[in-house]
Amino acid sequence: MDKIQKLVEEHVGFLIVFTLIVISIAGLAEIVPLAFQKSTTEPVAGVKPYTALQLTGRDIFIREGCYTCHSQMIRPFRAETERYGHYSVAGESVYDHPFQWGSKRTGPDLARVGGRYSDEWHRVHLTNPRDVVPESNMPAFPWLAKNLADADGVAAKMKALRIVGVPYTDKEIAEGKAEVEGKSELDAVIAYLQSLGLALKNVR
Repeated sequence: MDKIQKLVEEHVGFLIVFTLIVISIAGLAEIVPLAFQKSTTEPVAGVKPYTALQLTGRDIFIREGCYTCHSQMIRPFRAETERYGHYSVAGESVYDHPFQWGSKRTGPDLARVGGRYSDEWHRVHLTNPRDVVPESNMPAFPWLAKNLADADGVAAKMKALRIVGVPYTDKEIAEGKAEVEGKSELDAVIAYLQSLGLALKNVR
C-alpha cells in the first residue's frame, strides 16, 4: 500500500489516472441508477410531446441563444418556488432533446411561463422587450415576425425524435408541415413558450 501511495504522490501521470478512475466509479454509481427510475424516465401526467409548431419554436429558441439567459429548471428552494411555482421534475422533460435545465438566472426561469402572459404580450415582448418591461436588458428579436418558420424540415425532426422515444404518430408527422406552413418564427416561439410548464403549473 505504501508503494502505491508513493507512486501516486511522486508521479503526476499515475495521480491523474487514479483520479479519473475514482471519478468514473463515483459517476457511474450516481448516474446509472437514474436510467432505471420511473421518475426520471417516464413522463408525468399531462406532459405531451411538442406539436409541430411548438417543436419548431423550440428550435428557434435554441438557435437564438435564449437558453443562455433563461433556464427551465426551478430549484426546490422557497425563493424560487414562491416566484415561479412548483419545482421542476425530470418527468417534465422526457421529450426534450436536449433538455433546457440549468441554473442560469440572467433572465427569469421559463419552466412555468406557459399561460402566464397572452400571445400578444409575448409578441410585443419579443419584438421589443422594453415596450412591456422598461428595465429589461433582453435583446429584441424583430426579425422573428418577418421570417417564415421552416415547415419543410419539421417532419424529419419529428421522425428523428420518434427514434429516441418521443411518441409521435404517423398522423402527427404527416400533418406537421401543414401546421407550421405560413406561420412566422415569432408564432412558433410563442407557441413553444405557451406550452411550458402546463402539466405542473397548478401543483403546490
